[in-house]
Amino acid sequence: MSDEEHQFESKADAGASKTYPQQAGTIRKGGHIVIKNRACKVVEVSTSKTGKHGHAKCHFVAIDIFNGKKLEDIVPSSHNCDVPHVNRTDYQLIDISEDGFIKDGFAEGKDLVVSVMSAMGEEQICALKDIGPK
Repeated sequence: MSDEEHQFESKADAGASKTYPQQAGTIRKGGHIVIKNRACKVVEVSTSKTGKHGHAKCHFVAIDIFNGKKLEDIVPSSHNCDVPHVNRTDYQLIDISEDGFIKDGFAEGKDLVVSVMSAMGEEQICALKDIGPK
């Protein structure tokens, strides 16, 4: 054995921590699902029973939570689907360094709270609340 010290640096998150498995038959409207490697919110679920040797299938219609695109997927109800870890965090706006759609309200002296949604390594401002004058 050598006396050298080895250090390993992790430059990225483990891919497994971004999603978790859930049985397709238990995912409901209003829940989240990964379709085509995009985090989506489920807007419609329909389950079809197939023939005597087939599997029941779930048809998911979902909206991408970041770009608003509609995606669809059909999965056997007994199979697992990836479900993203979706977090929503509120921040009080203190200062703005770049131009943006928040700048007008901030210049008027409003006290603003920004909600940021994050999932699968992406994050985006999803809401802006005025909590009164400063």
